[in-house]
Amino acid sequence: MGKGKIISIHSFRGGTGKSNITANVSAQFAAKGYRVGVIDTDIQSPGIHVLFGMNEEQIDKSLNDYLYGRCKIQETAYDMGARVGASGDIEISGKIYLIPSSLRAGEIAKVLREGYEVGLLNDGFRSLIKELKLDYLFIDTHPGLNEETLLSIAISDLLIIILRPDQQDFQGTAVTVDVSRKLEVPQLFLVINKAISSLDFADLKKTVESTFEAPVAAVLPLSEDMARLASSDIFSLRFPDHVVSQAIRDIAAIVEAAA
Repeated sequence: MGKGKIISIHSFRGGTGKSNITANVSAQFAAKGYRVGVIDTDIQSPGIHVLFGMNEEQIDKSLNDYLYGRCKIQETAYDMGARVGASGDIEISGKIYLIPSSLRAGEIAKVLREGYEVGLLNDGFRSLIKELKLDYLFIDTHPGLNEETLLSIAISDLLIIILRPDQQDFQGTAVTVDVSRKLEVPQLFLVINKAISSLDFADLKKTVESTFEAPVAAVLPLSEDMARLASSDIFSLRFPDHVVSQAIRDIAAIVEAAA
């Protein structure tokens, strides 16, 4: 493929499973042989590193260090291939790098107190794609609509919006879809997560597509198996035959075809 594609994964509210879906979809691309980057721009409440088996002590340099001029952004990229490859029987033939945000209370307080130069994020995304020769850069966004989220959406080649079958999510998603269209995002897909088993998934998909006039890439069931894993691993690699894992692969296939 040509230049690396930027895929933002977003939700209007927290708790939708956005980081879990980001980690799983990106891992599927690495398993397909692509060079993949995953960046946690949820600087106020970072967490995707947990899914990759990292803790605070293992994060020497983070996105925060780049944003405050302490290092180059590629110095904050951690090769996750060995960790992800150990998650299950699926071989990781590509590369997967994680760019985490800092968990240190002082760093989070600094961001909340002082902010940062949001334009640096755009420069950082481009640098990562160039320096790490990425095919795809997945951005795990901060929920809601703030300055850095709007920037991520605006420069994305493809945006995935995660929502639950919930009235609050529906209203917030309507706003997000409207803003995304005003920002002229080239491709937009919805993913419905945590759908209870009594719902008719085909009917739910049809209703959501009609409501938002946007395609639904997948409907993921509310899964006790996934909850039991408690974000300690990449679910779709650990349990490749699970219905949730099949839905994750469906999302990956649609992104691969569209981006």
